[in-house]
Amino acid sequence: MALSIILLIVGLALVVVGAEYLVDGSSSLARRFGMSEFIIGLTIVGMGTSAPEMVVSFIGAIEGNADVSIGNVVGSNIFNTLLILGLTALILPIGITSANLRRDIPVNIVVTLLLVVLGCKNKLFGAGFDGLGLVDGIVLLAIFVAYMWYSFVKDRPSSSDNPESAEKADKDRSVAISLLMVAGGLAALVFGGRMFVDNASLIATEIGVSQKFIAITVLAGGTSLPELATCVVAAAKKKGQLALGNIIGSNLFNIMLVLGGSALIHPLPFTGMTAVDLGVLVFSAVILLLSAWIGKRNKLDRVDGSVMLAVWLAYMTYLIINL
Repeated sequence: MALSIILLIVGLALVVVGAEYLVDGSSSLARRFGMSEFIIGLTIVGMGTSAPEMVVSFIGAIEGNADVSIGNVVGSNIFNTLLILGLTALILPIGITSANLRRDIPVNIVVTLLLVVLGCKNKLFGAGFDGLGLVDGIVLLAIFVAYMWYSFVKDRPSSSDNPESAEKADKDRSVAISLLMVAGGLAALVFGGRMFVDNASLIATEIGVSQKFIAITVLAGGTSLPELATCVVAAAKKKGQLALGNIIGSNLFNIMLVLGGSALIHPLPFTGMTAVDLGVLVFSAVILLLSAWIGKRNKLDRVDGSVMLAVWLAYMTYLIINL
């Protein structure tokens, strides 16, 4: 038990330090190459912090355990938006740009709805089976490639990005140093997050907590620990667009690339998903759009963050009651 506690603390420290280096290195690259911090968050940071979900889901698909693959992604996306973005908005209200409203948030909603439709196509249309098959996986992967290409082509740094110039970034650090910071930060996040989850599970088991409860709380939250640490650090450094890009990128990466790739490995039936699970997933995507229209326009403010956290707590309570 004592060793597990020490390793738990070490894992948490690695996550915090990794997030610090990842945010600084990513922001430096964005300034140097004239890219928006949102796009850096959407791609490098979003994909990197989703590595734990990818590993867990691919292993689940290889072993034929669809509940692990589907449940991991659905749980992580809900956790990402409602808890992580909600908490981030409480620390720092996040500006929502016109590009976010025109492209990124609608794509997140459409892809989330597409996942639900593909996963429930037999119930809805009487076609195929309720889950993701080979064709569904190819469709999701094709949309992912198209969206990434379009995002890079249309990318423009916005006024909400850090105002430091590329000239100052040149003086701060070289491209090689920035890349090392990003790579080292991601490695520390993934390794530290895995260490944290493994030892938290051991501690929970030793004190008699059920495996299902551990899966819902420790494991679901643990695979999203890199996103949590990165967003909190980004908020503290007043880089709201990096945090928003990280979450939207991670959610899209989880659905289109992680589940799309998993479906190519093995069919993924949705038998373990309930209407409540999928309803909360859709709500977590739609609330980003509602936040831009309600209250402070074009801003994810503290009221929005409080609503997100309240819904997440209600959902967690529902899951625990129905263990």
